[in-house]
Amino acid sequence: MQTRPSTATLSNQLTLLKVKQGVFTLHRYPVLKKEQLRAWDAADELIVDYLNDQIDVATHKPLRVLIVNDQFGALSTVLNAYSPTMFSDSYIAQQATQANLAENNLAAVHCINSTQELVGFYDLVIIKIQKSLAQLEDQLHKIRPHLQTDSIIIGAAMVKMLHTSNLNLFEKIIGPTTTSLAKKKARLIFSDYQHTLNPADNPYPQSYFLESQQWNILNHANVFSRAKLDIGCRYFLENIPSSQHYHKIVDLGCGNGLVGLMAAQLNPQAQIDFYDESYMAIASAEHNFKQIFNDRRAATFNVADCLTDCAAASVDLILNNPPFHQQNAIGDFIARQMFKQSFTALKPKGELWVIGNRHLDYPQILKNIFNNCQQVTANKKFVILRAVKNS
Repeated sequence: MQTRPSTATLSNQLTLLKVKQGVFTLHRYPVLKKEQLRAWDAADELIVDYLNDQIDVATHKPLRVLIVNDQFGALSTVLNAYSPTMFSDSYIAQQATQANLAENNLAAVHCINSTQELVGFYDLVIIKIQKSLAQLEDQLHKIRPHLQTDSIIIGAAMVKMLHTSNLNLFEKIIGPTTTSLAKKKARLIFSDYQHTLNPADNPYPQSYFLESQQWNILNHANVFSRAKLDIGCRYFLENIPSSQHYHKIVDLGCGNGLVGLMAAQLNPQAQIDFYDESYMAIASAEHNFKQIFNDRRAATFNVADCLTDCAAASVDLILNNPPFHQQNAIGDFIARQMFKQSFTALKPKGELWVIGNRHLDYPQILKNIFNNCQQVTANKKFVILRAVKNS
């Protein structure tokens, strides 16, 4: 008779990464009580196995290593002997990486966010491929000036994430590109730096014109719906509330800041605070706000893990369009975190306004947290909800 694995065994399977370089304890962030996913994937395992076979850390010349898009720090942890630099657009990824390094008693890595300049040349560049093709294009353009003829450039991705379009970007921006055989549904990309290649200019950031407000909206490469206004945001913009009682308004998960911009337009007495975990999102929101309002309005721009750093009972109104995925992991865990932290951040009688797809279970989640939830309006695809902090 087959026995079910114990809770401890399941926990070890989710948190212990066993590779040739050693055994490492890794957690996803934010930490969930009943986590069902690992903090690494088969593409991480494939890249560290390849490097272990190809490069001997003890005898090879010192390498300047750049790790791009290390989601929870698996690569930075396993390859810590290289003293790598981490390049990422995600604040949470950076925090998760440093926490996992500390968990394994390893040295912190140097982090560079996506809005900062890379410095010097790198001998080894490892890129975990993300969903956003625009982000990859932007990253390759930023990396290319920091490569030399003998630089090693390796991409890693799950097969379902790897498309001809990804390979074409490596070819057009870096040089001749090949792939490995697939293993555990993961594959490596090998690109040879070609110094004679003359790639086109980096097309990012981009912008579009919002005719209803006569605003030119700038968007960095990793901002959601960077090429045009998406239909959900458009519907939210049409229903942003206005009240003299709103003195402090938060645009939570702000992206390019459009929701906060509209709130500022409709509530001239209010300070607007923008929060997002993407450095590119906050850079876009700050640029757009200052372009439109100059120094006439008060605002803050916060790269943060939701509202972790927001003072309790300090906000009158929070506007939120929650993401329902973290990279490839789909779920409502980020929305739940946003809603719980919104409850803490709101003053008594403060309001949380949320837009989401009609099929999502946001009304019940909000009722569980706020003990109330009102539908403000809805159309065939989206619903706008309002929850009030009554205590």
